[in-house]
Amino acid sequence: MIIVPIKEGENIERALKKFKRKFEKTGTIRELRARKNFEKPSVRNRMAKQKAIYVQHLQLLDEQ
Repeated sequence: MIIVPIKEGENIERALKKFKRKFEKTGTIRELRARKNFEKPSVRNRMAKQKAIYVQHLQLLDEQ
């Protein structure tokens, strides 16, 4: 359970922003979306490898 302490006279938007930030850090939404569709480990590994290649390519372009 996420608890957001609110100070006296604090704006509700500011408290909501704190709540959203804490909730995002827990990773609940990311986990739910990942569990929504099963992804085989081989597919997951392939995607991670493609992403690593892409990032490395961008770094090489940035160095030049």
